[in-house]
Amino acid sequence: MVLITGTAGFIGSHLARRLVREGEQVVGLDVINDYYDVNVKYGRLERAGIARDTIAYGELVQSSTHPNYRFIKLDLTDRDGLNNLFAGEQFTTVVNLAAQAGVRYSLVNPQAYIDSNIIGFTNILEVCRHHGVKHLAYASSSSVYGLNERMPLATSDNVDHPISLYAASKKSNELMAHTYSHLFGLATTGLRFFTVYGPWGRPDMALFLFTEAILKGEPIKVFNHGNMVRDFTYVDDIVEGIKRVIDNPPKGNPDWSGESPDPSTSKAPYKVYNIGNNDPVKLMDFVTAIEEELGLEAKKIMMDIQPGDVPATYANVQDLMDDLGYKPETNIRHGIRQFLDWYREFYGYTREAGASNSQQAQ
Repeated sequence: MVLITGTAGFIGSHLARRLVREGEQVVGLDVINDYYDVNVKYGRLERAGIARDTIAYGELVQSSTHPNYRFIKLDLTDRDGLNNLFAGEQFTTVVNLAAQAGVRYSLVNPQAYIDSNIIGFTNILEVCRHHGVKHLAYASSSSVYGLNERMPLATSDNVDHPISLYAASKKSNELMAHTYSHLFGLATTGLRFFTVYGPWGRPDMALFLFTEAILKGEPIKVFNHGNMVRDFTYVDDIVEGIKRVIDNPPKGNPDWSGESPDPSTSKAPYKVYNIGNNDPVKLMDFVTAIEEELGLEAKKIMMDIQPGDVPATYANVQDLMDDLGYKPETNIRHGIRQFLDWYREFYGYTREAGASNSQQAQ
């Protein structure tokens, strides 16, 4: 049985849908906070057969459409609630995707990152340790690379200079996981995600913000004057990578050496992977692709890079390809088109209505 935390979230909802479709027994967990529009979060749950009015804190809810899927609203900082859940279920695998997300938000509300990403992750490690979990896979982030400028970013690279508390919290998760792998033999795999996008994506991320503004005829903020470079990775490719990881828990690297330590592996059952598209895209090219797919031109406000942001991140995924046969397959045009189709349907836009709104705003 698999527990996925963060299943009202973007990646978690897609992963739960994939595993349920393949016949896995899945329990989803989320606190459903209001960091962004909760209607999107409830919409993701409703797509999985979890009606909003059936959700009560601390109670398992059976999906109305998938007999092998249940959901529980629970906070990772609730140690008693987590212990009760794990005591009542026999989880063999845990995928921890619940976290306080967002680089920029960490500048204004740092405590949220300590509560969710540090205290909450500690609680996950403890319940996995005490309840016989065989494999913990967890979300890290490309943000951990911080000031590292060597591209493409590889898991063997140094990650000692994070530039946001969000990034620092994710590096902390990797260090904490290694400790539990070393001391208690808990198999752990960290997943450094690179700029995930696609249908049901987060409203605080660039594709969503740009689409919303362009359709309303409002200006978009283009940071670093469009010279940002990102490894935009389609959510289905991310889910494929996670699926391969959770089916292959690390066993420990017998060739690992403390004299020349590889930070991505260990003699303990511990591994860190990048999951990216391995195809960097300039931000202005990303904006142009959105404009062309919408048939609308964005009003652009060119801005300097923001504190906590880095000018470029893109992934070396060779170890994931070599170890597990991972190969991202979705090009940026197809991925953007899929997102826009979802966005129009979810918010009730037609192509004509979007163009009309844009023209009226002008």
